[in-house]
Amino acid sequence: MKMITILGPTASGKTDIAAHLAYELGAEIISADSRQVYRGMDIGTGKDLEDYTVNGTSIPYHLIDICDAGTKYNLFQYQEDFLKAYEDITSRGVQPILCGGTGLYIESVLKGYHLSPVPQNPELRASLEGKSLEELTAMLKELKTNTGSNMHNKTDVDSCQRAIRAIEIETYNLENPTPDREFPAIDSIIIGVNIDRDERRKKITNRLKKRLENGMVDEIKTLLSSGIPAEDLIYYGLEYKYITEYAIGKTSYEEMFRGLEIAIHQFAKRQMTWFRGMERRGFDIHWIDAMLPMDEKVNAIKELIK
Repeated sequence: MKMITILGPTASGKTDIAAHLAYELGAEIISADSRQVYRGMDIGTGKDLEDYTVNGTSIPYHLIDICDAGTKYNLFQYQEDFLKAYEDITSRGVQPILCGGTGLYIESVLKGYHLSPVPQNPELRASLEGKSLEELTAMLKELKTNTGSNMHNKTDVDSCQRAIRAIEIETYNLENPTPDREFPAIDSIIIGVNIDRDERRKKITNRLKKRLENGMVDEIKTLLSSGIPAEDLIYYGLEYKYITEYAIGKTSYEEMFRGLEIAIHQFAKRQMTWFRGMERRGFDIHWIDAMLPMDEKVNAIKELIK
């Protein structure tokens, strides 16, 4: 049974499409989102769990709410968790649908990256302390040239902490060639949800306003008051970075909104760059128009998987 993968930038409506397709096929969804794994981080990561109910039917989903906020989930763990979910679903004869916008996670399971758990390197971390994101990004770029890696692109490295972790991983892989870890090649048909740039920008802005009205600031204040350090939330980037800085009084509401809006637009653009890169790396992505009526999108995918 071929897996179905549905990918697209933020605000393209990919989860809604995946859920409607799952409803038609009796399928289950495996999330490919690097931040929706965290419990209590609901509005900011855009879980939109109501999308998983179609015509009164709950669509089973996997790899959402599987670890505590404040912890640092990684690609190695994602591969392990993905494989468990995938084998569970297929062993029951059910169709799996992989859905998300974290290109690195998607590519790692479709390509079967061989990874090993990378320990923290306190000496390296100390030597990188105080460097700017620009400096860290330049160092990472050079390291990637040496390792021939296409793992950490800008999509997921939007804070100094993340850049340092990426440098740590690339340095480890350079010094310790990864022993082959069994990871099966997953055969999948890949559907990309294509949304016009102006339409995407409009949806991102409207969605941000709606999430702020629906209590996104309170969600982050609750996480802070539960004892999670501000820097651990800032690590997650985007909403968590900007709103945490606002919540601790570093920025005004206007600065937070403006900065966050720009950051999400840039993030969506980087996601599309990653997906186009996947095509250059040999992945065949069938693009469908996000603005088509839902039944047309679902039928187009059903035609492709026949």
